[in-house]
Amino acid sequence: MRTRALLVAAGVLLMGYAVAGALADPDLSPGGVLIFLAGVLVGHDAVWMAVLSAAGATISRYVPEERRPAVRTAAISAAAISFVALPLTPGLGRSAGDLALVLVLIAGAALLTFVPRRKDSERPRCSRSGGRGR
Repeated sequence: MRTRALLVAAGVLLMGYAVAGALADPDLSPGGVLIFLAGVLVGHDAVWMAVLSAAGATISRYVPEERRPAVRTAAISAAAISFVALPLTPGLGRSAGDLALVLVLIAGAALLTFVPRRKDSERPRCSRSGGRGR
């Protein structure tokens, strides 16, 4: 409970600092800020949450239960990396090759969870003789 109170206090202080800095800016356009905040709200709630809900439903429907944590982790990682990297990829002669490589590596890590593992009874056992053939 103490950690939560500290996090709330830190968040309130940071928001207060941001508001104080914005109000001290002579070039601040309150209308523009409100339009931006409304766009962020709509983008988050109408678009992003709908995409996440659809992805979660798809994963729950088609991925076996024991594999879901790895697939969800990969999906969240790929989405976060894409969200940050996509605006930086186009233009100035940059290609999306590096981003594609990272996304392929994430998908590969998730797919590794589908590789069947040997059961303990199938693993070779070492003999007590230490391999000397006694």
